[in-house]
Amino acid sequence: MTSVVFYFQVHQPFRLRRYTFFDIGVSQDYFDSAENQRILRRVADKCYLPMNALLLRLARQHGGRFRFAFSISGTALDQMEQWAPDALASFQALAATECVEFLAETSHHSLAFLRDALEFDTQVTAHADRIEKLFGRRPVTFRNTELITSNEVARRAEELGFRGILAEGADHLLGWRSTHRVYRPEGCERIKLLLRSYRLSDDIAFRFSNRDWAEWPLPAERFAHWVHQLPEEEDHVGLFMDFETFGEHQWADTGIFEFMAHLPAALLAAPHVRFQTPAEALADADPVGRLDMPYLVSWADTERDLTAWLGNPMQHAALDALYALAARVMASGDQDLMTAWRRLTTSDHLYYMCTKWFADGDVHKYFSPYDSPHDAFIAFMNVLDDVRRRAARHVTTPAIATIA
Repeated sequence: MTSVVFYFQVHQPFRLRRYTFFDIGVSQDYFDSAENQRILRRVADKCYLPMNALLLRLARQHGGRFRFAFSISGTALDQMEQWAPDALASFQALAATECVEFLAETSHHSLAFLRDALEFDTQVTAHADRIEKLFGRRPVTFRNTELITSNEVARRAEELGFRGILAEGADHLLGWRSTHRVYRPEGCERIKLLLRSYRLSDDIAFRFSNRDWAEWPLPAERFAHWVHQLPEEEDHVGLFMDFETFGEHQWADTGIFEFMAHLPAALLAAPHVRFQTPAEALADADPVGRLDMPYLVSWADTERDLTAWLGNPMQHAALDALYALAARVMASGDQDLMTAWRRLTTSDHLYYMCTKWFADGDVHKYFSPYDSPHDAFIAFMNVLDDVRRRAARHVTTPAIATIA
């Protein structure tokens, strides 16, 4: 049997307002609440609500055979609780079908693993606790921010008790091996690795509405045929993508909702194809071998590396300065300050500073609220300067770090 594994990433950052040098020491209002509310409400109306309604209908229509997974960042949950409780309720309605797996990640969609092991553990544990509270089941599968994975990340996820981890099926990582098989990360003893089929995933997430694409327009039956043609010994097809693909990145008038409405039936038409959640797919398949991931791999851009977030000196300086403040912020005992600092750990702030061009540059510009990467850097560093001053005003006594 070949399992189709749908995984959707749901994330929204707390974007900064245009925080200037003259705001430092004067204003603690770092985040653009009006803009964040506007974007969250727009995405909820265009994507979360209509797509979740469709997924709920499909889950019921197929009697539980249509299965899928979400990873919802803590910052997205914060915003839904505040500005779109109807969207959060729609995810909870899906959880009630028992056709959905909710994955664990860092609570603030952060790069904490790169700089602060304790903060990484704190965010992952806090996120797992929150997912269990909201959706009724504790996560057993982990996906790091933007699928950033390595042997070391997998080992830490295993130590935290996770049974599975997701990663990008990058060609330079796999070589001759198939992206549709289950592996054991090098250095791990229990955790299993499920890989993303980037070609098939990107056919939906990026190429679907491209009129210059040779396969446009793409009907569900043709996509299903590509999956049906895979050798039956292939364990799974990992279709991992941003949830905002549906209705936000690919607008409703592209036909993306109609495509998704017909896809489950088209895929299930082959007797050797089924849907599973990541945990189910990993439980049913033994690793075919070990996969060595000595360096960090992500699902971003053509390089599948970390250059989207750490590709220039501005980004390195910002990340170093951010985590240099961690101990002082946590020792302050100031919950508001800790909340603000953790929202600054969200990887999007570094993504906005990216200076890559060509095809990937267009993607970075689309997602950035700034006129230039330099503007993003200046606003971030100004906020960080104010955070530093606030932390310095507190007596530096040890305090228990909590997530708010």
